[in-house]
Amino acid sequence: MTGKVRTMTARTTLTTFRRALIPALALAASLTVFPASQPAVAAEPFSADQKSALDSAIRDYIMAHPEVIVESLNAMQARQELAQKESQRDALTKLQDQIVGNPKDPVIGNPDGDVTVVEFFDYQCGYCKRMVDPVMQLLKQDPNVRWVMKEFPILGPASVTAAQASIAARNQGAYQEFHIALMAYRGRLSDAVVLQTAREVGLDLDKLKADMASAETQSTIQEAVVLARSLGVNGTPAFIVGEELLPGAVSLDTLVEQIEAARKS
Repeated sequence: MTGKVRTMTARTTLTTFRRALIPALALAASLTVFPASQPAVAAEPFSADQKSALDSAIRDYIMAHPEVIVESLNAMQARQELAQKESQRDALTKLQDQIVGNPKDPVIGNPDGDVTVVEFFDYQCGYCKRMVDPVMQLLKQDPNVRWVMKEFPILGPASVTAAQASIAARNQGAYQEFHIALMAYRGRLSDAVVLQTAREVGLDLDKLKADMASAETQSTIQEAVVLARSLGVNGTPAFIVGEELLPGAVSLDTLVEQIEAARKS
């Protein structure tokens, strides 16, 4: 932790302690001056000297017990994480139709499967590339899974081009083949690489380019991005199974366990 961060943290903690202690000390002072047998009178505000003395006492306490800063920050982080999880779970429940039922989203696996898995991904994401083989293995060993693909291009302009081309490839019946080919590419993507991959897959490039620029392609990507933000998905890959969100590259076993749990729910 740098000196600047330490100073800011100490100031924040000092302010927090003061805000918490001043009302308590004021109440204590009022009870001392006006016992229970007498009518309560509002305590006078602390004077500048009293506030300065209080700040000094708090500062001395923090210097003597620096662990309270860590404890305070840990408690605050825990509260924030709990609030975030509750908000995310609420969003997962409210947005289920958009998550699993958008007809614009490409689907692989069994379109009539009894469990739906949703994947947010980017074609330039190394972790997403690593997940391709486990996902294909899962779909092969469990033919009753419906896999919804959410294009979430967050890693630059080439990611956007790849997402547009991928969605457009669906109009030529080649979404999955093109998806796997793009994910298999090793190296930094570019518009030229995307189109060359499309050519190698056998796509009609003129039709592909026209479909890439279509309003439907643009809205499919935009809706996925807005949904991801609403769910608190900030990175790729991310998977949703039922009402569980799994961030990052997860193991095949974890996906299988979540799918089985969803079947039982």
